Amino acid sequence: MAVYTEVTDEELRAFIADYAIGEVISCKGIAEGVENSNYLLVTTDGPYILTLYEKRVNPADLPFFLGLMRHLAARGIVCPQPVPGRDGEALRVLAGRPAVIVTFLTGMWPRRILPEHCAALGKALAQLHLAGADYATPRPNSLSLDGWRALVTATADGADGVKPGLRAALADELAALASLWPGRDGRPGLPQGIIHADLFPDNVFFRDGALSGLIDFYFACSDMLAYDLAICLNAWCFEPDGAFNVTKSRLLLANYAKVRPLTGAEVAALPLLARGSALRFLLTRLYDWVNTPAGALVKRKDPLEYLHKLRFHQQARSLADYGLAPEELT
Repeated sequence: MAVYTEVTDEELRAFIADYAIGEVISCKGIAEGVENSNYLLVTTDGPYILTLYEKRVNPADLPFFLGLMRHLAARGIVCPQPVPGRDGEALRVLAGRPAVIVTFLTGMWPRRILPEHCAALGKALAQLHLAGADYATPRPNSLSLDGWRALVTATADGADGVKPGLRAALADELAALASLWPGRDGRPGLPQGIIHADLFPDNVFFRDGALSGLIDFYFACSDMLAYDLAICLNAWCFEPDGAFNVTKSRLLLANYAKVRPLTGAEVAALPLLARGSALRFLLTRLYDWVNTPAGALVKRKDPLEYLHKLRFHQQARSLADYGLAPEELT
């Protein structure tokens, strides 16, 4: 979440008039995240989240995201729900941007990741994958190999200014992953489905020690289910000092597999998928680092954090490096 587009009081009042959610009490920008403009909207009916979709989001994808949230909620996944206007339509326009109001979830995301958070996340991620299995609308992952190629090109001029030699390192890693990535160039694929693709700690809420909901589905897409697990390994299992926590990894993976057992091919591919995940977030962070507009209410995230994670996965050779034996997951 972030704020790139400012909304005037007049624009907001006219926008809210199309809803039956009471009168506006407050509307405050949320600085966390980097993709869209988000506001905590409080009305006489209660709190909501107001999202304005920025340039990286393709407006044609918005019905997929909104429909997915409705689909998952109908199958027991606690996630925000789009709020329709008086005309029944949830997707509207505000300040020249596509915009949606969604329901507010109670809970807090964990600032300090504990092993029990990772255990709950593994179970919830597997439940999400199963709940999305019959969502009929596909959406290709725009931030897989082809998207990484575009980002390597787009960040080439600024990469070495962030770290000398980074431009060449990114190009080399992209070439290596392209030669190994499952399902490409005749290589066998892995089980596919709907993935969240951005399930970082700030997108997972807990309340009274229990996982209470998942948010921010605006990178959700059709891709390898195990790739979603690899994203979570990177987002949840590294300590602030950069060390990989095998206890957190074991709990995340094992609790996922209790709900949805992994295939042998998925288990073998996890180190490679984790490399791809690390490269994906390194590249998007790098792009934002060099392109965030001056004055935007957004916290830029250090791309070099993901270079460190990438180096760890490049050296991993099996699940033993992640604290597990393959038979624990299948």
